[in-house]
Amino acid sequence: MSKRDYYEILEVPKDADEIVIKKSYRKIAMKFHPDRNPDNKAAEEKFKEAAEAYEVLSDPDSRARYDRFGHAGMNGQSGFQTADGMTMDDIFSQFGDVFSDSPFESFFGNRTQQRSTGQKGSNLRIKLTLTLEEVEAGVKKTIKVKKRIKCTTCKGSGAKDGAVKNCQTCGGAGVVRQVRSTFLGQMQTTTQCPNCHGTGSIVVEPCPKCRGEGRTIEEETIDIDIPAGVEDGMQLSMRGKGNAGIKGGPAGDLLIAIEVKPHADLKRDGNNLVYELHISFPDAAIGTSVDIPTLSGPVKIKIPPGTTSGKIFRLNGKGLPSVQAYGKGDQLIYVNIWTPRKLSDDEKHILEKLQLSPNFKPQPSKTEKGFFERMKEFFN
Repeated sequence: MSKRDYYEILEVPKDADEIVIKKSYRKIAMKFHPDRNPDNKAAEEKFKEAAEAYEVLSDPDSRARYDRFGHAGMNGQSGFQTADGMTMDDIFSQFGDVFSDSPFESFFGNRTQQRSTGQKGSNLRIKLTLTLEEVEAGVKKTIKVKKRIKCTTCKGSGAKDGAVKNCQTCGGAGVVRQVRSTFLGQMQTTTQCPNCHGTGSIVVEPCPKCRGEGRTIEEETIDIDIPAGVEDGMQLSMRGKGNAGIKGGPAGDLLIAIEVKPHADLKRDGNNLVYELHISFPDAAIGTSVDIPTLSGPVKIKIPPGTTSGKIFRLNGKGLPSVQAYGKGDQLIYVNIWTPRKLSDDEKHILEKLQLSPNFKPQPSKTEKGFFERMKEFFN
């Protein structure tokens, strides 16, 4: 089933600014909040769907990719996790601050504090180089990356034998409260404890393997499904495939920058491919057949007699698929008449004879003749 448009989910126009997007997300999240809709799977899915849409549209870079490439530019067509892979903890930990400056803070924020986890892991960035053939078909790549993973000895707690004690900074709450004086009076804010990263506890004795960090550096093998039609400079993301979080926090994402190798014969123009065909003057005048390279192998085409330089032939469906899966482009063949720079005496003699033939004199078209006649009348 195709995914709904993110702007439609949040009920905002495509030119909505971040304030409008945030306000609309608040409204929809409150409507489908699990505490207001207990045991309602449909409401829970809409709650997750709104969180996914807000995650994309609230970030300028991801929003720009979505506007250009749609769902495939984010995660939808290549096996990347979406809202289907989100947990409620992910949503509360990542987006609870959206309600921190609103009247809904007590409703949404309390649940966030109860579910507070450690610090989110950092993102990983890699560059993936593809050929045009791989872009045309889509490809599965297996890569190895060194990253921080959860310590297998202490299971990410950072503590030897799991021994922890309450954090003195937050008193085990995982959050700290600050009171500020404003022109409206005193305002209280709640933030994650910087000492325990929101867990409410600190390590008594550090784990000998990870030295108390809860993470170790290991090499991981990752399979990446690249959708057909991706473009050079496009960035894909895999949720949760970045560095592991600190003290049980969610993992970061793996960001994949796409780089496409130049092709020996073809150039990309949107979803179309362009091939520059150079033929001799006799071939253009008399006609011939030539083999044209395509991504699926050579194709023979006929060059009709009298073909002029600048003529464009089209091979339907021989271009690249749209990353939005809306069909394929074509391959365009631009004809160029090749002129030799060096001639033998015999070749020169033949061309001098042809030069005198009226058939080899440039003849204006009917349109050009009519234009010249009108210009004569105008100046006379």
